[in-house]
Formats: sequence, C-alpha cells, structure tokens
Amino acid sequence: MDDPGIRAKWRNERVRPNTPNACATLAHPSSSQSHGVETVDPLNEAYQPTPTEDSTLAPAHVKESVVIPEISANGYEVHSYRPPVWVPAETIPGPTNLHAEAQSVQSHAGPTVAQPKLDAQTGKEDSLEDSKNTLRPSMGDRHHSVRERMSPHLQFMAGPMLTYHTVKDSIWHGAAMIVTADAGSVYEPMPSLSLSWTSSQTTSGNGQNGHSIETGVDGVNAGMEKLDVNGNGYAATPQGSNGRQDRKIVGENIFVYHGPQGSFTFTRFQIRIPITQTVSTRIDYRVNGGVELNFWIPGLGENLRWAAHSCNGFSGGVKTEDFFNPDKFDNGYDPLWADMLEKHAEKPIHCMVGGGDQIYCDSLMFEPEMQDWLECGTPEKRKDFPLSNDIMFCIDRYYFSHYCKIFRTGKFGLANASIPMVNCLDDHDLIDGFGSYPDDLQQAPVFKHIGSRGYFWYLLFQLFIVDDFDGTSLDKPHTMASMIIGGDGPWIPSPGHSMLIYLGPEVYMLLLDCRAERKKDVVCSKLTYDRVFNAIKQLPNQVKHLVFQLGIPIAYPRMNFVEKVLESKLNPLVKLSKVGLVPGFVNKFNEEAELLDDCNDHWTASSRKHERNWLVEQCQRISVEQRLRISFVSGDVHCASATTFHTVPHHKHDPIPAEQDPKWMLQVVTSAIVNTPPPAMVGAMISRLGGKRHKTLHANTDETMVPLFELDTDESKMKHPQIMAKRNWTIVDYIHEDSSLRFDIRVEIKQGDGETKGYPISAPAPSWT
Repeated sequence: MDDPGIRAKWRNERVRPNTPNACATLAHPSSSQSHGVETVDPLNEAYQPTPTEDSTLAPAHVKESVVIPEISANGYEVHSYRPPVWVPAETIPGPTNLHAEAQSVQSHAGPTVAQPKLDAQTGKEDSLEDSKNTLRPSMGDRHHSVRERMSPHLQFMAGPMLTYHTVKDSIWHGAAMIVTADAGSVYEPMPSLSLSWTSSQTTSGNGQNGHSIETGVDGVNAGMEKLDVNGNGYAATPQGSNGRQDRKIVGENIFVYHGPQGSFTFTRFQIRIPITQTVSTRIDYRVNGGVELNFWIPGLGENLRWAAHSCNGFSGGVKTEDFFNPDKFDNGYDPLWADMLEKHAEKPIHCMVGGGDQIYCDSLMFEPEMQDWLECGTPEKRKDFPLSNDIMFCIDRYYFSHYCKIFRTGKFGLANASIPMVNCLDDHDLIDGFGSYPDDLQQAPVFKHIGSRGYFWYLLFQLFIVDDFDGTSLDKPHTMASMIIGGDGPWIPSPGHSMLIYLGPEVYMLLLDCRAERKKDVVCSKLTYDRVFNAIKQLPNQVKHLVFQLGIPIAYPRMNFVEKVLESKLNPLVKLSKVGLVPGFVNKFNEEAELLDDCNDHWTASSRKHERNWLVEQCQRISVEQRLRISFVSGDVHCASATTFHTVPHHKHDPIPAEQDPKWMLQVVTSAIVNTPPPAMVGAMISRLGGKRHKTLHANTDETMVPLFELDTDESKMKHPQIMAKRNWTIVDYIHEDSSLRFDIRVEIKQGDGETKGYPISAPAPSWT
C-alpha cells in the first residue's frame, strides 16, 4: 500500500536526462554521498577509495569491464549488448550507513567493487601495513562477515543470510547464501561453511514423522565433506569428548549476475543438521573461517518459537527521520528489528516469517532508462512500448543492487544472518500492485518484464532458489524440502512457489503464493489449491495447528463503496488529476485512481469475494476432517488487528466456545515492522467498518474484529480498540499447558525508541469430537 500523493512527489523530484551526458543532473545517490550520508564504510575488506573527476558518472573503463556471458545466459536480444556508458555507479554504504530513503525515493545503479591485491601463490590479500590507504574503516565498524579474515578471501556484497525450510525425519533443513564480487574473491577451493555445535545425546535415524531415510542419496550429502556418516545418513565428524560436533559444507554456485561493475556469484550452502537433543541447540557457523555467527534449531519434540513481520521498508514521501530516536538509532529501519534481536537474545527465535514486502522496489521507476517508458504519453502508448535491452539491463541492475543494499544493512542484515528466514511475497517485492491491474497493462512488455524479473530476484534473494538450477518438475523432490510448486503464472514465466513447513510436532504453516498467478479476479488457480490441499492431507495426526500465511488479510473491513467510486469513469478527481489539477490521484502506469490497485489487491475486493469465501469454507472443511485449528497471519495494511471467524450461534447470547467450534479461526494482522502506520482518521474508519455485519459469507459463519487494543501503549484508553495504527511485529509460541498457539503482537511504544508492548491473543487447541 502507498500513501496518496506519492506519484506526484516522485514526478516532482525526478530530473529527467535529456541526453546521455545529462546524468550528472540526476537526483541519484552516486559516488561518496547518498542522500547526505557518507558512503565510505565499505562492505569488502580491500576497500580503496578511488576518486573520479566526475563521481556521478561511471568510470570510463566500466563499459569495457563488463563480462558478457553467452547469449543463453545473458537474456538480451543482442549478444554483444553492453550497458549504456552513462549508467552511474555507486559505492554501497556499510551496515550502519543506510540512507534514509533507500527503498522509496531514489535508486542505485550498481555497486562499486574494489579490487584488492592478492598474493599470486596463496590467494590471500597482501599486507596493507605500509599502505597509504589509511581511510579503511576500523575492524569493529566493518561488515560482520569480514571482521575476521577469511581464507581464501571473499569480496562480500551480501550475506551470509539464512533460510529455514522444514524439519523432516528429525533433520533440520535450511540453507545459507552469500553474494560475492568475482573481482577480488578467490574461489579455489570453493567457499565453505563450517558448522559446530555441542550435542549431549544422540538418536537413531528414525524420524519423528515416521518416514524412512535413505543413506547417501544424491542431493542429501551434496556439498558436505564425507568425513564420516552417522545413522541419519549425513556427513559429520566424530563427536568429541565434550560433545562438540563439527561439519563442513562446500558451497554450490547457483547464479552469476553480470552487471556494470563486473560479475557477482551467488553461493548456496545446503544445511542438514540431525536433531539429537530435547532442547534448542545453538549452531555456530563461519564462511571460509571468517567471523563466527550463530542460529538456533529446535530440540526433538519442541515446537518452534517464531516471529512474524511484514512491510520492511518505507513508502515514497514518508519523512523517515520521524521514525528513529537519534540518541539510539541511525535510521528508521532499525528500531523494531533491534527489538526482535533483543527478544531473540532473551529466548531464541528459531525462524522469522516474512509476510510480504520484505523489500520495497517501487523506486525502480527512478532509474534513468525507465523514464522514456513512464513519460511516453498515453497509457495506450505505455502498454505498447517496446522492451529494450537498456530497460532489461536496468531492471536487473536495480533489483540486484537494491537487494544487496537492503538485505545486508543494519539490524535487518544482522537478523537474517542469525534468525533463518521463511518468506512469502507481496506486491512491493515486485512492484506496486503487480497482478491487480487490468490484463492489458499486466501483459504490456515492459510491465510484464518488471514482474518477471522481480519474481526471479525474490526467489533468489529470499528463498535462495533458481528455477533453472533447482527445477520445478514434480517428478523428483525439490531442493527445498517444503516446496509446493503451483500453477504457471499468467504474467511471469514461472509457476507459483508455496511452502508447507514444520513449526513443531503440533504446528505447521502453509505459505501460499498469492502473487505468481494473481489476476484482477483470481488469486490462485485450482491446480495450486489442489496441490496445496493434497499436501495438507499428508500432515501427521498429532498436528493440532495449521497456520496460513497470506500476504493480504483474508478478513478485513469491506471497501466496496471505495472501489465503486474509484472505478467510476465519471469520477471528477480522475479527470482533474490527468490534467494536473489534482496531482497524485492517478497512478503512473495506466492512469487509474491511485488507490484502486490497493482495493483490488484485497481478498475482500468485489472481484475476489467468491474465491475468498470458497477458501474460507475449504479451511473449515479441513478443520473438521483433520481436526486442525486453522489460523491466518497476514500483513500489508500497516496496522495490527485480530479477527475471528466463528459459527453463528442459534441464540445471540449463547455462542459456541471457541475450543469446541471447528469454524473458529483466528486471523492476526501484523504490519508494518518499518513502514509508516495509516493516519488516525483511516484507522478510525477501519475500526468502524469492522463492526459491520458481513453478508457475503454464508455457510453459517460470521467474522468479528476483536477489540484487542483496549489500552494504548501509554496505558490510555483506546477509542477504537479493533485497530492499532503503530509499527509492530509478532512473536508466536506454542503453550504446552493447554496446547494453544499464542500470538503476541509487539507494538512500538514510542515511535523510534525500539521498545514494544505486547498484546497477546491465543488460538485454542481443537477439542471438538
């Protein structure tokens, strides 16, 4: 969701280049300044500042330094295509130098890569003791991955990052990934990940789910040093006298990006760890012997403690300086991530679930090559505008650079290196509203390519997979053990990627891909639903809770009257906006009302209500047939709320107890961990609409917004207790005493201070017969 007026602000701030040499006038965070923030804290070890005569322009040699892959790999129509000579370059700031509007106002055309001097025999960096480069940052200020020297050296652009897949057969499945600049990195031998942990007991290879385990199957031991093989069929070193176990995993290169500054390699480490203890275990890890980091895995029979978050960025036009206390933080992104890390230090969080918009990519529209498309005239011309090599290159350059910056920066960069991610996507991970526009815009060459490449980079940076490398065939297990491949997307050359993950013996989560197949009147295809529901049928009998992660709330106040007004061809505001009298009311893509794509994006939109009601009824059927308590977690709307579906009682004052009602389903909305909350007036309107009785869902079912927020974070009484319009995230625990699932919504007490107040609500265990 975006705030009204963002488009006008973008247009006013953008300075369009009239000639290839005009880029010096672009409002572009290049050279050593990035929105007023010095960018002299490098990501790599061998930083050597190289001033240029005109730091806004790319160095003259850049055009010649770009490595051009084979035509089958580079994806461009012309084999010899090289990026325009005027493409600007940028020094990516270090982890404490996140500029205030990195995700929303300006973009960055590509990282500058320093080239260290390496010893020809050892491959290690030469000593810099007598070097004139005295501006290298102190060891404590440098990126966490390079404070201790790696051997051989790697030039980090992002990472290490962690992702969690599932637990299967008492084996923890996950992965780590690093992104390295080929200039300055040594890949002989291949990068390796060293794991170590203390184990006080061992178990046999029989998993708690009752499945057999094959030893030495291709893909299981892939990348692991075969020092020894234990009963689980996984490589491991012999256990020491102190119970310490060590393991070394050799990486696999899954993708190489070729950009204006050279080539960059994505290396993935598939992690498989036998769970041998009944309590959580800390796993220490290093890349090529560098700094030691750690994460936690659950014990045998232990349900995971997990976090939920969404909307990790600012919309355009937001005054980000209002969102942090300068005495505590450097930027508005960090406060709630710092709170999550503090809670993780108190009691380990096993994984963090990203509910969509983990990155905001709307600033793609500021890239120089996109301006001809944006300003070509009418929406009809925009829909027919040809997709050029320059635009194709620009889109990839933007996504790569933007992800490198956001995913390695600040507290979020520290979090994704210490708490494994489980992510699903929403529109801003691609571009604002993608999938909810009319078909003629969705299939326009440029707009379609934006969504296609956005989805590719989402899979790569957030799930650590590449379809061409990992495959999408149903004939063999996917690299990601929790993956459910769905139907083909209508706008992107990829099927949907949903996941069913283990969160404990009593809890599973379905992350439904609601973007790959999205059209204005469809969210997911029947094929996707069939495969998802078939996977749910296979869940073990001891599972009590199934959580659906949906990017957009499935229960939310209806905005049908707003849709009708915005869709009306007689709407005078649309006409006035087109002639510039009401700037920002229409969007930049097809000149429809700006807020219409947000309305159309919702499950409760008039065009989607039949699919939405059908899905709710299917969840009720599963609940009865498999005796599962179903809950929903969503984001998107920049506020927190709780809603319940429940059976309509025969008598108003005689409701069915929640634990005995199979139709009782809780939805928790947790949004946003970074972005600005809606204005108080909007929150009040949503609260009032939330009390309205809905007549579109029959099936003897009603939905009610829970007045969870009776008291504000300062203990004052809330006038509208159904909605909390403050930044937030949620921590989820399984409560053994009553088998309930507790969702503790952590709401920011004072904006920018990094402290939160909890608002817990629980989903009871199923107790119907």
